[in-house]
Parts: sequence; C-alpha cells; structure tokens
Amino acid sequence: MDRIKVAVIGPGNIGSDLMYKILRSRYLKMELMAGIVESEGIKRARALGIRTTTEGIKPVLEDESIKIVFDATGARHHLQHAPLLKAAGKIAIDLTPAAVGPYVVPPVNLKDLYEAPNLNMVTCGGQATVPIVYAINKVAGARYAEIVAAIASKSAGPGTRQNIDEFTQTTAKALCVIGGAQKGKAIIILNPAEPPIIMTNTIYVEVENPDEKAIKEAVFKMVKEVQSYVPGYRLRVPPILDGHKVTTIIEVEGAGDFLPKYSGNLDIITAAAVAVGEKLAARMLGKEAVA
Repeated sequence: MDRIKVAVIGPGNIGSDLMYKILRSRYLKMELMAGIVESEGIKRARALGIRTTTEGIKPVLEDESIKIVFDATGARHHLQHAPLLKAAGKIAIDLTPAAVGPYVVPPVNLKDLYEAPNLNMVTCGGQATVPIVYAINKVAGARYAEIVAAIASKSAGPGTRQNIDEFTQTTAKALCVIGGAQKGKAIIILNPAEPPIIMTNTIYVEVENPDEKAIKEAVFKMVKEVQSYVPGYRLRVPPILDGHKVTTIIEVEGAGDFLPKYSGNLDIITAAAVAVGEKLAARMLGKEAVA
C-alpha cells in the first residue's frame, strides 16, 4: 500500500522512539532521520536501513517527496525550522514547547486542524490529561481543572528538566484552550523511586453540573479512544464525585518500542504525534485511518 514519506529531525531518545513507531505504520514511511552530528540515533537509524543526514534540516527541505516532518529537537530550533518547513510545503508535527502552531490532542481537536501547516503536541501531561478534562467538561462543565503529573526521575532528561516552567504553563493553558476548563493549573513531580514508577496523572475538576453517571460514562469512553493509539493508557482510579469536585487518576505505561516501559510520559507524546501523522497521511491517500 502507498505510504506518505516522513522525516524525523532530532535523533535523540524521542526521535528514536518516533522512528520505531513510524516503522510499524500502515500510512507513514520513515524516509529520513536528520541530525547535526554522527550520534547514536543516526547510527541506529542507518543500521535499520533508513537514510540519514548530519546536515540538519537542509536535506529535509530539499526532498520534495517528504510531506510530513516530526520535529523532536528543541523549542529554539523549531522556531527556526517552522517557517522553513512551511515555505517548503511540508506539514510540521512539533514535539517541542515552541507552540508555533495550534495545540493538538488527537481525540479532542485534530478533526478541526487538518489544514494547519504546523501542529504542536502540547506536553506529555497535556496529552494524558486534556482528554479527560475535555470529556468531563462536555457533560458537566469545568470551572477549574488541576492536574498533577508524577513521572520517574529517570525518564526526565535534560530537555524535560530545562523546560519545567514551560511544561506547567503550556499544560495549564491547554486544560483551558482545549479541555474547556475556565481556569487550569498543572504540577509536575519527578519521582526518584526505585524501581522507577510509571507515569501517574491525578486530575481534579470542579464541575458545574455534578452528574456522576454522565461523568463516568464520558471518561470511560475517552479512555478507550486514547487507548486506540496508546495501549498503556489506563484508568487507575475511576471518577470520584465529592460535591462539585471530580477526582480521577490515569496511568500511562510505555510501549517499550525504544524507551523503557516506565517512560510513559515520553511514549504518550510520541504515540500521539504518530497518531496525528497517520490521520493526516490517510487523508492525503484518500483513506480513513484505522486505529
């Protein structure tokens, strides 16, 4: 079957995990891994028979066959890449905090953003919690949403640690802009426990219409939708209603494609990015993406 050719910029842990997920895709073809040095990620891609470059974005821009580009570099780099990719007619799926394009959470708002040239994957916490806040808001109205994302310290690399402020600000904004909450707050905890914990997200929502049955049904349905592309996404504690406050807990276990299974915080954002890419590619091919 025909597949849409894609490139990954940034051959680090995130880029490598993206590569393995793309290799399984029925709609995407891993065409090029781009970096700026002869890194382990570049060697890994080459060993799998994938074309590689250490010339950065230039070969990506010059290859007209590449239609979708996953940027797994950093916010500063993506700010430079975004206008170049747009001028070259390529769709950018941005896994950095740059947020040049609109936030996208696949089961919530991707259907409204098919024509956008640049899509931002928010944060790992956003991908894990915004769908639940959105589901609750749809049936009960969300006055306030607060999330606490606890991840293994070992799964928080230099990029995560350097962007803690951006993580909390971006996730809180997404709870409102996409999740529909009137006000949002996000907290991240790096847990040093051994063995490493898997990602756990506690979600608190103050609702206007505390209909427990409707809230549970909406959350259960949303969990299944996310599981279609993140199998390790699980409801650890079903919604508990106390007056107007809803509390629920989601855990995310990684697929173990490249990253450890406890790195669900990284896996959920790469899985969501590939899900977005597959939906876009399916439309280009005139097909409907199948989960």
